[in-house]
Amino acid sequence: PPASQNEQGSTLRDLLTTTAGKLRLGSTDAGIAFAPVYSTGTASGKSGRTMPNILDDIIASVVENKIPPNRAPKIKSEIKDEPKDDRKCIQDDSSKLYSDIQYSWICDKHVLWLRDHKNSNNWKLFKECWKQGRPVLVSGMHKKMNFSLWKAESISLDFGNQQADILNCKDSIISNTNVKEFWDGFEDVSKRQKVKNGETALLKLKDWPSGEDFKAMMPARYEDLLKSLPLPEYCSPEGKLNLASHLPGFFVRPDLGPRLCSAYGVAATKDHDIGTTNLHIEVSDVVNILVYVGIAKGNGVLSKSGVLKKFEEEDLDDLLRKRLKDSSELPGALWHIYAGKDADKIREFLQKIAKEQGLEVLPEHDPIRDQSWYVNKKLRQRLLEEYGVKTCTVIQFLGDAIILPAGALHQV
Repeated sequence: PPASQNEQGSTLRDLLTTTAGKLRLGSTDAGIAFAPVYSTGTASGKSGRTMPNILDDIIASVVENKIPPNRAPKIKSEIKDEPKDDRKCIQDDSSKLYSDIQYSWICDKHVLWLRDHKNSNNWKLFKECWKQGRPVLVSGMHKKMNFSLWKAESISLDFGNQQADILNCKDSIISNTNVKEFWDGFEDVSKRQKVKNGETALLKLKDWPSGEDFKAMMPARYEDLLKSLPLPEYCSPEGKLNLASHLPGFFVRPDLGPRLCSAYGVAATKDHDIGTTNLHIEVSDVVNILVYVGIAKGNGVLSKSGVLKKFEEEDLDDLLRKRLKDSSELPGALWHIYAGKDADKIREFLQKIAKEQGLEVLPEHDPIRDQSWYVNKKLRQRLLEEYGVKTCTVIQFLGDAIILPAGALHQV
């Protein structure tokens, strides 16, 4: 009602306007919202407007209403001055503007690969890429970390007596069991659980530990992770461009982690059309660092050359194929990534496939929200042919950090 419009916080716009100072917008030189979920990964063997754009518009309103006039132009230009032909603009100019940064473009120039994690200027190019909601890969993060802390045997030794939920990725059955069982089979297939038909189970320790539990249970690993985060201006909790760290307390924040995601690879399973993380969307930006890659042994496990052959069967960028041939690189996880603008097409496609397979499709069923699909190679091809949606395929090597914008679809 009109009588209440002047009260503090009566609308979201008023709330944001009255707290512009708390947001510290005047102290940065960028206008991109970043709310990272820190996650570390371990692997054995293997068209609508987006939320950031909406948030930028809200921030622009705050800037226009509350930042003093003498400071407004700089901030407004950063928020509003986005390239008309975004991809072309960056790639035409970047060789001149960012000659001091080691980088490449992969996945048909959709993903930025920052090859030198130590370069303090990386954030400048990252900022331009991030404005467009594109994924970023930063390699070599393990060189900053204490590698001994992240070995499977080290984690098992320290925390094997803990109880946790273990997910069987093939049939989605969750069981609460001793963590040592999972780690014993991590690099020894003979010690892994067997399912009904005698096949080796593909297990995942889902988000164990996570958030405050991670910090309390693994303080040394927590500190090692935080000091090793890529692009600290954006990713560190204290980063000056990490908007989530500066939001007022009355905002409901997403779970920002960190969390440990550990899974067996598919190399020891008969069915290579399953994944350890089905297709889904995160509500906040994600930083995922591959901190350890186990080499499994035992009957039925593909040799190293066999694992490499599986990777090479994917629709890969030439630079990724070159990395596979580099003996100093250790591939561990296979990612398929889609832009948020393709979510509706993918949702429609998966519902169509479900009907073809005779599955019940309920009105309230959302295949992406329910994380019920791993889109295999045959389906990825159909998705391209029938809906024009191309898959961005990325191999995550040991020490790679994959940074995904909120709303990007991905499976691993």
